[in-house]
Amino acid sequence: MQRRHFLHASAAALAGTGCARSMETIDQVAAKVGRIPRRKLPPSGREISVIVGAGTWGAEAIEAGIRCGVNFWHKADDWWSHTTPRAILKNRDAHYCEVAVDRVRGNHETGQIDEEAHYRFVKEAVKRSGLGYFDDMQFHFGYHNVAELKANRAMIRAFERLKKEGLVKHLCLSQHNYSGNARVKNGENAAEILTAVMEDGLYEHAQFFYSYGDGADISRVVSLAKSKGFGTVAMKTARGAWRMQQDRAFMQKFPAGTSTYHALARWLTTGTDLTAAVIQINGLDEFADTCSGAGKSMRASDARAIGMMTAYAAGRVCGLCNTCMAHCSNRVPIADILRYERYAVDYRDRNRARNLYARLEVNSSGCAACGQCAGHCPQRLQIPSALAAAHAMLA
Repeated sequence: MQRRHFLHASAAALAGTGCARSMETIDQVAAKVGRIPRRKLPPSGREISVIVGAGTWGAEAIEAGIRCGVNFWHKADDWWSHTTPRAILKNRDAHYCEVAVDRVRGNHETGQIDEEAHYRFVKEAVKRSGLGYFDDMQFHFGYHNVAELKANRAMIRAFERLKKEGLVKHLCLSQHNYSGNARVKNGENAAEILTAVMEDGLYEHAQFFYSYGDGADISRVVSLAKSKGFGTVAMKTARGAWRMQQDRAFMQKFPAGTSTYHALARWLTTGTDLTAAVIQINGLDEFADTCSGAGKSMRASDARAIGMMTAYAAGRVCGLCNTCMAHCSNRVPIADILRYERYAVDYRDRNRARNLYARLEVNSSGCAACGQCAGHCPQRLQIPSALAAAHAMLA
């Protein structure tokens, strides 16, 4: 299946005019995709679409998603009152909108968890977005280690204050890997922290890196979550899927009747124990290609596709596990840099990637090309050359 690439209007233009169109209209694409299946999100039992939408989706993809029943929206705080989809504002209670709350006075590695700052941020985001309230408050990036989870309750206190005021309803987090991170004292991996989060019982569900080729630790977390009634949402799922589709030699061998994104959606929503998944979608063509596979069983062609994609990504696309950073004497934030490279290449959002790259205290230019890190990469990625390529793209 060949993907066609359409230009899409800005969110402001779409919300303001309601008439943005591509070669195929939003309604036509929505009719082709049909209703996206839903699944109960533990422990609240809310019925959510198996594909989670995002404030970072293209404007037309958001509109098509609404028509197809997407009803859970990650990073809804990215919207302003003039860009928040009118259909959501008109039928607010039919949608679950999430606010992502970051550490303050630093980045996700050096910043602090601050009750008052988080409380004020969410209140401002409610007003700015025009949504009236957020259904889910997410601790973005999550904890550095289990000890911090147990000792620092500032995020939870902020949530409790906001919940009393009717501004949030549910508490969740997205959890990154911090094991081996030279700028995080006693950092631990996402699997360890998420296991402790489930035992703690205060957070209802979590997002975390999950894609083809990931290790057994995070798969065990998904299985444990299902047994405990804890919701799981995969993020950073399209590991090189876009660049694969641009590789003619690779696609010539690809199974007929599927695509990288279509197979990915089938696998995430029916081939795993996940509750749901976030897949970045920029336009109508991607929406149709991806979401037409949501909730549908894996076929033999899709299984072969996932196998090929796993093999392709190994050695080419960072898995964001952060294992390598412990072996970098110059403290280069390898996983962050290669995450930004994904934004530039696979999300086609080079401006966002460059802005994030510019904020780094140490970037790829700090790499001595010694190769010590590469020997510890479970994906066999040639890290020094990948960092050099990312620097040439993002600097």
